[in-house]
Amino acid sequence: MTPRKVIVFSGSLRKESYNRLLLNKLVSMAPTHVSLNIFDISPIPLYNEDVEFSAYPPAVTNFKNLVKSADGVIIVTPEYNYSIPGVLKNALDWASRPPTDIPFTGKPGAIMGTSISQYGSLRSQLHLRQVLFALGVRVMNTPEICVPKAKDLFATGDLIDERTISHLQKFWTAFTAWIDNNL
Repeated sequence: MTPRKVIVFSGSLRKESYNRLLLNKLVSMAPTHVSLNIFDISPIPLYNEDVEFSAYPPAVTNFKNLVKSADGVIIVTPEYNYSIPGVLKNALDWASRPPTDIPFTGKPGAIMGTSISQYGSLRSQLHLRQVLFALGVRVMNTPEICVPKAKDLFATGDLIDERTISHLQKFWTAFTAWIDNNL
């Protein structure tokens, strides 16, 4: 199989968040032909056009360069007030500046997430799809990974639910095919 580079990041800043745990499980299950770059969005400052024009932040430049060099993008998002976290939206807003240099355009992408609710970040994923559409990302539709009741499923600090692990295995099969079909 052709080696593929994928950037993966979480919309949660908390080190031990359920979405970071989901991201870690996903990473541990990656196929051998997939090279993952796990990016931490926390160094990205709040978007401010004054900052953009005076001193473009190195964290943003790094983020954009990693997205540009990737064959695919995976975003793991929590759900805050039925939507995506502000820090995630902020990172994506920075990546769209200037509008003539959006590294996400045409990239195969995927979204997943977990929450303590029974909906498993479904509503935030719907909002994130809208944002990614504006950035030109080709978001994979299925399999959807909306992991509900994270408090129970990650009680040990790791995901041990066989059904969810099976879904993640199906995800990797589908996502690598999605990349191959969309490059």
